[in-house]
Amino acid sequence: MPKKTQDSPARQVALRVVGFAKDKQAIDPVVLEVGSATNLCDYFVICSASTGVQARAIYEEISHRCKAEGVKVHHWAADENNTWIMVDLFDVVVHIFTEEARAFYNLEHLWCQAPRVKPTIKRARAKVAIRKKPAARKR
Repeated sequence: MPKKTQDSPARQVALRVVGFAKDKQAIDPVVLEVGSATNLCDYFVICSASTGVQARAIYEEISHRCKAEGVKVHHWAADENNTWIMVDLFDVVVHIFTEEARAFYNLEHLWCQAPRVKPTIKRARAKVAIRKKPAARKR
């Protein structure tokens, strides 16, 4: 399998997904390059949420923003309490866990041979134009 490059489309999607998850306060996001170990996908994105409600919010943010950017969500699955949600983006598979479920399933240990990709997220800051009042004229 060819070595993944810094600018591969799948890598860029994985890094964008980390940003989307962080926008909903995802805890400890990790990107694993699993393409050389499996033909399921090229990257896993793993993150945690404090509650099932937050996990669902992270999923909805990822789903909405991926669709808005033209990244197709193939399918998703969740358990009944949203302690684990999986989102399949073809080349990237996202796992959103509650903290307890993440510790139990421990995917990082199962895929410990997979190289970690360091997410370098630069959040866009909105530029706000501040209009200064003209100085009062002295008479």
